[in-house]
Amino acid sequence: MKLTLYSDYSLRVLMYIARKDERVQIEEIAKFYGISKNHLTKVVNNLATLGYIETTRGRGGGMKIKIQPEDINIGKLIRKTEETLTIVECFDRETNTCPIAGMCGLQGVLGEALAAYMAVLDKYTLEDVLFQKIKL
Repeated sequence: MKLTLYSDYSLRVLMYIARKDERVQIEEIAKFYGISKNHLTKVVNNLATLGYIETTRGRGGGMKIKIQPEDINIGKLIRKTEETLTIVECFDRETNTCPIAGMCGLQGVLGEALAAYMAVLDKYTLEDVLFQKIKL
């Protein structure tokens, strides 16, 4: 199972902002991680829409965390940033074209694996994954 870059960047943005006591600019985060500013702009807009961060435009603007890191559940965030958690075709009944879907046991096994994966992510908050040894 693999997270999209969108979810990865969402986590990185939140981790970076959560460690700062002042407003942060997109350019600063892009430079720190070596990520495209354009990609981060989309991520930041979505995180603001979801209520995780607060953004201010103009001179002295930037972003800051809106929800405390201990209240940001990693599993919930991933569910909001991943377009789909359909790891194989047969998970989506509307688009499934697999001819053996009705008699295959793989869907159950992979469903269990996905549930276990998400259960682990549900156990952790942003506070749990903040890097304490890296100085920003």
